[in-house]
Amino acid sequence: METFIIPVPKKALQVRSNVKVLLTIFLNSRGVVHHEYAPQDQTVSKEYCEGLLCRLRNAVRRKRPDLWAAETWQLHHDNAPAHSSHLIQGFLAKHNIPLISQAPYSPDIAPCDFWLFPKLKMQLKVTRFESREDIMRNVTAQLYMMPQEAFQKCFQQWQDRWKNCVNYQGDYVEGD
Repeated sequence: METFIIPVPKKALQVRSNVKVLLTIFLNSRGVVHHEYAPQDQTVSKEYCEGLLCRLRNAVRRKRPDLWAAETWQLHHDNAPAHSSHLIQGFLAKHNIPLISQAPYSPDIAPCDFWLFPKLKMQLKVTRFESREDIMRNVTAQLYMMPQEAFQKCFQQWQDRWKNCVNYQGDYVEGD
């Protein structure tokens, strides 16, 4: 009788990176409208958000001239304190930017939360990055490799999630 010893596979211990990168992205069903990486150690304040919205307006004017001319673009963002500040609400009103409010307790409605960021994380999960710039370069490349059909599908899911939110009168719903 022979005995075989089968070694137990070793699982590599993943170490969390201490390099952090904050990506802010604005998209629609046609793809990325504007994205930028916050400077290292930048706090997302109302003043930072105001500058970001100025850059977004310029990007919409350049990249979606049809929406800009028709004044049919809308902004959807969450209920973060910086977003709901008087400064930001005043900026949106001054520039006639319609806001689609985030339903309370519904982080799963935002396309970045339910689709984009999980998708990016899955694609980049196995890669070890050497620097902040390396992360930004790879994330940007992944963003622009996503086909327009993926963004269209995402926005269809977004509409479906909003319908669920309305149907359930704002109550939290797990999953799709």
